[in-house]
Amino acid sequence: MLLTLAACAPFQREVPPPGVPTEPAPLPAAAVVLKVAESRLGAPYRYGGSGPDAFDCSGLVAYAHGKAGIAVPRTAAQQFEAATPVPRTELRPGDLVFFRLSGRAVSHVGIYAGGDRFVHAPQSGGHVRFASLDEEIFRRGYVGAGRFVSSPP
Repeated sequence: MLLTLAACAPFQREVPPPGVPTEPAPLPAAAVVLKVAESRLGAPYRYGGSGPDAFDCSGLVAYAHGKAGIAVPRTAAQQFEAATPVPRTELRPGDLVFFRLSGRAVSHVGIYAGGDRFVHAPQSGGHVRFASLDEEIFRRGYVGAGRFVSSPP
């Protein structure tokens, strides 16, 4: 019986431990977008800033996508309208997450990093940092996700 069990071992697939999220890997260009955004952690927020030394939220998104060779609109609302919608359950690192933090218009965007975290340029006096989709302000203000990176053929 032990031989029978041992013979099956090479055919077993690895199962992640319980509680470990199983998100798909980022698409290649999306990995570049995320890596560029993460390289700007700590950069100061500046309204209208589009890098490389200071950013507002949509400027960070435009800068990171530009480094991956992808042109995107400049404002968070324009990016939301132009991005291909992605269900929250299908978020991949490098996708965009959008929020209405005040008023009716989409007013904030971040770059999803996995594990319900995203990179963003928060507000005046802030710095590019990680945040969680579970933070109350983002949980209440979440309006959707999207991507500008195409899936490989």
